[in-house]
Amino acid sequence: MPKTKAIKRQNKLEKVIAALAQSKSILVSGHVRPDGDSLGCMIALAHLLNRAGLKAAATADSKNLGSPAFLNGTEKLLTPGEIAKRRFDLIVATDCGSFERLPEPVQAVAAKKVPLINIDHHRTNTYFGSLNWIGTRASSTGEMIWQMARKAGWQLDQTAAEALWVAIITDTGRFAYDQTTPATMRCGADLLRHGVRTAFINDKLYCSFSRTAVELKRRAYRTLSISENSEVASVTLTGKDFEETGGTKADAEDVIEIPRGLVGNRVALFFYGNEEDKGETRVSVRTRPPLDATWLAKRFGGGGHERAAGFSLQEPLPQAKKKVNNIVAEWLASQPGH
Repeated sequence: MPKTKAIKRQNKLEKVIAALAQSKSILVSGHVRPDGDSLGCMIALAHLLNRAGLKAAATADSKNLGSPAFLNGTEKLLTPGEIAKRRFDLIVATDCGSFERLPEPVQAVAAKKVPLINIDHHRTNTYFGSLNWIGTRASSTGEMIWQMARKAGWQLDQTAAEALWVAIITDTGRFAYDQTTPATMRCGADLLRHGVRTAFINDKLYCSFSRTAVELKRRAYRTLSISENSEVASVTLTGKDFEETGGTKADAEDVIEIPRGLVGNRVALFFYGNEEDKGETRVSVRTRPPLDATWLAKRFGGGGHERAAGFSLQEPLPQAKKKVNNIVAEWLASQPGH
């Protein structure tokens, strides 16, 4: 790694810490429907800032927290209504790739010309903040928050450590994905020193599912579509599925693993949306090397990671599925040696 780049990243981190220290009221947010990395980061950062004598609050829709909802600190999350009643002089966005992915109430605060710090590790980040610290080499935004805590001299405790542990293991597949580095493992080892309940967290995230989540997965299995050579597979959930089960997207986080787990699969797709003429369709993508999931996501204005990405189409499910499947077929046909 060139020394000049490392110095630039350190300078950016120092600027972020200085901006936080000078603020009187900080709003911490992740993206809409926060995953483990986003939720873990916002809880940990708000908690650490308050322990350091600063005034900070995190915000998220408590109905869309998914399996990480057990984390200590979720009970302190501000609702959209509470945000509107408070004044903030700084916003921190964690693990959010673009301004449009922030919750609308947070966007409204930013529209009042409140400075925004953008902390993220996605290489597709749009650099939408007034100050941007984008660590594309980090395994997760959680790893970056840990780096910042060490640099700032903030003292970790069990609440912060468990939130960051969830952030890191959910984005690294429990330290199994390619972006896991020696630095990631050093971070994990340090967090363990602060009482992280690894077995408890593993059970909560990966071994405990609500009846609603199980029913959504059962419905998804019924829609499983597999290409002739098994390279492409997809599952689908409709608005009706969510309505009839009372579930949310948070209840279907691991549905994408159904097509991804197929032997020989290279591209896994999870479509969810409505079938009406004006419906919106969301698409989650998982790929295997050397295919880059962000290539497909960026075609439709989305983003993410090399192996996991997502995007939206302003089209009902049938048309959206046809369009995406055609592009995927062309994409695979263009690969060397196909």
